[in-house]
Amino acid sequence: MSDLRATATRLIAYAGAPPGIVLGINTPDLKASVSAGYRTVEWEGDVRRGMAEMTVETHHDLASVTKVVATTTALIRLVSAGMVDLDAAVRRYLPTFTADATVRDLLLHRAGLWEWYPLYITPDPVEALPLRYEPGRERHYSDLGFILLGRIIATVFGADLSSAVTDLVTTPLGLSSTRFAHPAGEAVATSARDDRVEMTMLDTGQPYPVPHRSTEFTGWRHHSIDGEVADGNSYHAFGGVSGHAGLFSTVPDLLRWATALANYEEYEALWRPDVAREFFTAGPDESQALGFRRYRLDLPDETVTVLGHPGYVGCAAGFVPGRGIALALGSNRLLVDGPPVGTEALFTELLTTTGDLARGVAR
Repeated sequence: MSDLRATATRLIAYAGAPPGIVLGINTPDLKASVSAGYRTVEWEGDVRRGMAEMTVETHHDLASVTKVVATTTALIRLVSAGMVDLDAAVRRYLPTFTADATVRDLLLHRAGLWEWYPLYITPDPVEALPLRYEPGRERHYSDLGFILLGRIIATVFGADLSSAVTDLVTTPLGLSSTRFAHPAGEAVATSARDDRVEMTMLDTGQPYPVPHRSTEFTGWRHHSIDGEVADGNSYHAFGGVSGHAGLFSTVPDLLRWATALANYEEYEALWRPDVAREFFTAGPDESQALGFRRYRLDLPDETVTVLGHPGYVGCAAGFVPGRGIALALGSNRLLVDGPPVGTEALFTELLTTTGDLARGVAR
């Protein structure tokens, strides 16, 4: 516990670091969650001052962690039930999507879609947007692919995505603090200062050269984003409910989710173990499974694979299948003046600390 607390304190102590952080580890030998710093801040000019304290029970905007907690987990259940075929063309479920891509391609980020596009500006639905790459050839991480996957879930389940995820994921796994669009409790970490990041993406064409500029949209938020989804497409185009972003949750709930996936063979009432194992397998890109990112975790005498995902706002979660290892991170990394530290870097620190604790190495 002291090593984990020391890591949390260290991660908020340098330039570009988040003002607050929560770290959680659940293994057969250790169950611990710690918090440090502040969940909200205010600025006096360019000077940041911490306000409300970050706690383990603070609610966080999961951003892209939604892709695995909601969308991928729901699809594991639907594939297990024979309601979705991974190798079926996307157009079987979404007839207006005419590109030659499969559900598996979407999960592997190999469907040829744009990485990102401002759907709150374009009059065209995501299904009608032209591809940017040839389908099936290369991995290009895409929010649009998971927006489509969310629509497939809703279509197959016969309900809106929020209801489908409630029935398929959060209720059966006991994730009482996890919901779309708004946090389930009052203590919430500020997601962002405003919509400046997305406005900058449009006006610079970086990192994606979309043919739109911020002046084409009048709904920008110029206030601190508290209890609202930070992601522009999720918030402005979809009301906070989408397959790529929109969930709020807590680190304890993320650990519950990750522990269930780590012990997946104990949940045959929810999914088929062989289907779960297929989702966990890399390919053809070693760092990418079906929906899940793959990370390295060095344990005593062996290296294992952590499956999980980071989120842009500052959260991440992961698990080691069959080993009972679950990890979760919550932070508000965007509340800085200069370039923020990356969520991947924060999660890597949690992985390193987990390995050190397993080996009995003091940090």
